[in-house]
Amino acid sequence: MRLKLTKPLIVFDLETTGLDLVNDRIIQISYIKVMPSGEELRESFFVNPGRHIPAEVEALTGISDGDVASAKTFKELASTLEATFKGCDFAGYNSNHFDIPMLAEEFLRAGIDFDFSRCRLIDVQTIFHKMERRNLAAAYKFYCGRKMEDDFQAHRADEDTEATYRVLMGELDKYSPEVQEEPNRQLPNDMDYLAEFSKVNDNVDFAGRIVWKPVVDSVGKPVMDKDGKPLRQEVFNFGKHKGKPVVEVLHREPGYFSWMLAGDFTYNTKQVLTRIRLRELTKR
Repeated sequence: MRLKLTKPLIVFDLETTGLDLVNDRIIQISYIKVMPSGEELRESFFVNPGRHIPAEVEALTGISDGDVASAKTFKELASTLEATFKGCDFAGYNSNHFDIPMLAEEFLRAGIDFDFSRCRLIDVQTIFHKMERRNLAAAYKFYCGRKMEDDFQAHRADEDTEATYRVLMGELDKYSPEVQEEPNRQLPNDMDYLAEFSKVNDNVDFAGRIVWKPVVDSVGKPVMDKDGKPLRQEVFNFGKHKGKPVVEVLHREPGYFSWMLAGDFTYNTKQVLTRIRLRELTKR
């Protein structure tokens, strides 16, 4: 099945030194840029993380310090990647939970504010779990009818990217309205729908430190906006102010903003908090 695209889609995967968004770094980036015309552009390259690759990561991915020694750093690649990714949507496997947040952090560390909030983010894993409830290898066997180990070397970004792309197309084939009679088993070939379907939470920042919550009145009834849709507000999702509106906390305790900016939070979380604060300052 050919994807129905209104703008390019970046199907991608990352390998990293670990899972810590603050302290770990990317060591391999692979992507397929799928154009609305159907043209597919593939790229895969190592990234020098500027630090030692842990033994367990090398054992898992087969990527060693020697492999990345002569590679460019992310900062050196950032402007080229920004130009390549600009105006695109993104798809990956578990990407909304890890790959997109890690990519956002690396861009911010390189001094580039790549606004993923303007992109549709399609998580193939979320679609799989919601439609069938299970890892990439299982998804590949289920949707592509073959064992992943027969076709690919696991835990390499370029191999996993190819598998992810095939799984996404397999999902759309299997759950096409032309194939599935039950409405709740149908999956439209539409990037807006897939991005919304891929969401599993209402995080404002990628790390989930700030989340969206509905605004309610004094009796607990949802407040509607001028279009009749539920009004939402940013709320802290951790610490002593968990459950409290961010705006309210910033007004009552301005020092909390400074504490978070100096704390061990992701750049993205600090960026989101700063945008909220600036938005409120312009209202005064």
